[in-house]
Amino acid sequence: MADKQTVQQILDTIPLRYRGPGGAAAVLKDGELIGQRVWGYADVDQRIPLTPEIRMPICSITKQFVCALLIDLQRNPTPAMLAKGDIHSQFTDEFRELVRPELTQDTGLTLDNLCDMQSGLRDYWAMTTLWGTKPEDEFLVERDCPPMVDRTTSFHFKPGTEFSYCNVNFYLVARVIERVTGETLGKLLAERILEPAGMKTAFLCPDNAKLPPPCLGYEGTEDTGFVPALNRMEWSGDAGLTASLIDMIAWERHLDGLFADSGSWYHKVAQGTTYSDGTPADYHYGMSRISLDGVVTLGHGGALRGYRIHRRHALHERLSVVVMFNHDAAADAAVEDIMRAILNKPKPVYAPVEPSSAWIGSFLDPETQLSITVTKGSITGELVVAYEGSPETIKLTDAIHGENPSISASIDEDILHMHRISENRKLVARRLVPNDTSFKNNLIPGDYECEEIKSVFHCVGEAGMLYGSFDGYLGQGTATAMKYLGDDVWALRNPRGLDAPAPGDWTVVFHRDESGAIIGFKIGCWLARGIDFIKV
Repeated sequence: MADKQTVQQILDTIPLRYRGPGGAAAVLKDGELIGQRVWGYADVDQRIPLTPEIRMPICSITKQFVCALLIDLQRNPTPAMLAKGDIHSQFTDEFRELVRPELTQDTGLTLDNLCDMQSGLRDYWAMTTLWGTKPEDEFLVERDCPPMVDRTTSFHFKPGTEFSYCNVNFYLVARVIERVTGETLGKLLAERILEPAGMKTAFLCPDNAKLPPPCLGYEGTEDTGFVPALNRMEWSGDAGLTASLIDMIAWERHLDGLFADSGSWYHKVAQGTTYSDGTPADYHYGMSRISLDGVVTLGHGGALRGYRIHRRHALHERLSVVVMFNHDAAADAAVEDIMRAILNKPKPVYAPVEPSSAWIGSFLDPETQLSITVTKGSITGELVVAYEGSPETIKLTDAIHGENPSISASIDEDILHMHRISENRKLVARRLVPNDTSFKNNLIPGDYECEEIKSVFHCVGEAGMLYGSFDGYLGQGTATAMKYLGDDVWALRNPRGLDAPAPGDWTVVFHRDESGAIIGFKIGCWLARGIDFIKV
């Protein structure tokens, strides 16, 4: 384990490697601060330096706080809850009242599924694209979330069987908490979680247009220039907390102490969980489990346009790392770099392997109806896989096999095999073959409707240059280009959305009748899949 001087030297490398307007990082060992680095500006135009006291939105890291609150309320109910009787029933009854009956009748869906990202529900920040939002549109909790819940009527996999990141899970958990207690989420978090943890300036700030000054989040790069990011959406439960580096140091100190207490909520969460088939799951109650060469860590990241935050705790080594950026650099990678350097756990080295040419191309998973595009990486022996919203890199172990900590994959001519370990999913995808049938007679353009989610899709264009846009209860969305992948499969580009990062490309699989006419399509992305539209 590195000493304090070495830790400081490690932290001093981060600003140069993750360049941007500003950042903050801290390292704790055995619950005590052993290294801290704060650099750059909270506001570059006003030349306001970033300091440890300046707050940023911690975004999805909020999820673990909400889970801590849920466990605390179940163990230490309010007097009003005690007066109502059985505590467990209060939560399950309010959950059933909140959502459509189709989601809870004979489906097996539970609050635990929500907290473990095993609900099978589609992510609502991705779905806002299909409901007609533009990236800088306003989205309000009280106005726009009830229609969202009303339009959430089905699953994209059976609850408990897989992992899929879904913010609607934690929006629902937070609303159930408020309905059971009759109190606001912000008040409950402050009294039961933030104050006991010593987070003196942290608070719930659902409105991203009203984040506390002076810190601004920035989009862009040094090459394009950094500009202040515009965020006009609210979230409450799935995100919403804002905190300073000092607050996050207090949280890490608090968690380290809780892990030593076998009766604490954190110790309970650290024991992990499984899927319904008994396979261990990497996500449990707002925490993701990552092993760094045998070192078990729990943590989570947070992202908003212009901000990237990550925190991680090596449980048995009692080592915590926090990184906060007010720009879009990869805070999770910075945390891993710091933690590996301190633990002397360098990233595994793979011998350069030339990939089989069969890897390169686009494939379709017939079960999820999602495309997978594989390209060569920037380094010999690396491949870039586009399946989630963000590209993933795998290292080749030989010409036809590759892996990273959460994926193993192989290519067999035109068949791509992939085990997505962290999602509990094995897929077998077939190669998509470009041909002229998707362009013939310009049959694709037109209007399409989805009755389930109340959305209309407009497709326009010709000669293979097509554009798609959605109308829904949130408005009329931006027209974006479509890219042909092969067969009757297209990608609808979605580089920017309300949430950050955006959903990425949507896979659009067109369907034909016996005469060859286009009659509809199935659309999906990793966050929200299996949605059918019919041509009108």
